[in-house]
Amino acid sequence: MHLVAVSVDTIRIGAPLPFPLMDKDGLLLAKKSFVIESKAMLTEFAQRGGGLFIDVADSEAHHRAYVERLHGLVRDGKSLGEIAGTKITAATLSERLATESERPDWLDLQVQGNGLLRDSNPALFLDRLDRLIVQLAWHSSRNPDGTLFALIHLSATEKRMYSATHSMLVSVMCGLAAREVLGWSSDWEGLVFRAALTMNLSMTDLQDRLATQVEPLSATQRAAVDSHATKSAEMLLAMGVTDPVWLDAVRDHHTRTPGPMSARSPAQKLARLIQRADMFAAQLAPRASRAMVAPSAAMQACYFDENQKMDEAGAALIKTVGIYQPGSFVRLATDEIAVVVKRGQNTSTPKVAVLVNRSGLPTIEPMMRDTSQRDYRVVASVAHRDVRVRINLERMLALTLSPTSDRLW
Repeated sequence: MHLVAVSVDTIRIGAPLPFPLMDKDGLLLAKKSFVIESKAMLTEFAQRGGGLFIDVADSEAHHRAYVERLHGLVRDGKSLGEIAGTKITAATLSERLATESERPDWLDLQVQGNGLLRDSNPALFLDRLDRLIVQLAWHSSRNPDGTLFALIHLSATEKRMYSATHSMLVSVMCGLAAREVLGWSSDWEGLVFRAALTMNLSMTDLQDRLATQVEPLSATQRAAVDSHATKSAEMLLAMGVTDPVWLDAVRDHHTRTPGPMSARSPAQKLARLIQRADMFAAQLAPRASRAMVAPSAAMQACYFDENQKMDEAGAALIKTVGIYQPGSFVRLATDEIAVVVKRGQNTSTPKVAVLVNRSGLPTIEPMMRDTSQRDYRVVASVAHRDVRVRINLERMLALTLSPTSDRLW
């Protein structure tokens, strides 16, 4: 028997245990299907046994129970901060579970997002939305660099599920800005996540078609684009969303009104942050009718408001994701071309992996560079279309993880 520790936060009170609980010596504390009636009872078990332990053979059942615990936190209205802070174990549960949770299947998440936005069944929509938000919030909290890398890379390379990828990228950017820079409450962070994910609900199919459409918008398409914010809010209301801040943020996310954030209502603050992130992400993504904009140029456009003054929401986004974001390409002073894998100490000094050497040839292995060092400083952004190296997403995401980071279990 190989024992691994589990956290009391992952055990559901009032529900049958899906696995036996043991003490540190392997002695049984509670058999499978036993119902823990209270948190006090669970705490007593933990104190009596020197902690709570399970056989590693039961880890899959524990993992499923843990995921259900996360879903329960969402249904109970807990903040994203509380959700992200819930841990499976005090130490690593097992290498397999850690790998699963730190390296999500982003293609699967794309499919989930695409299915959610295209099949807005009122009976299932809110539960499916909560499940997707749990996963995005977890990964953006545990590995924000990897989350940004995956979504920016997929936005630049994948057109078939553009609408879903775009909405997920905007929601993650807004969530990180709310938490790391703006200092918004966890409730607001959760609301901006939800509003950003659902902002284009009424035009998902159209948005996907426009990503591959060469000709200009038709009059019918233009009308649908112009009215989509209002229609998306109406669809959310019909599906049971009653929060006025969420609904108004979706309704106003294309409103372009310059001015300080302090003068805005809560919904208007959320809408402005979403609007600036929406603008930035849209410019990053290529369409059949236009090439993508270099990330630094997209961020510059986001930084200035309609009066060409500094925009507070845009500035917060730049501080959050950097001038050179994970997943974007840059040219170094060495004339090497690299992909950004981690944000740096400031917005212009990311950690990068060299993929093309100074002779223009692909490197055999990615070579890490710290651009805060003068010899390796960034001199320019490079568009995805100009880099002829195929990215292995899983391999690159491994570089975004730090073995000493507290983002890992």
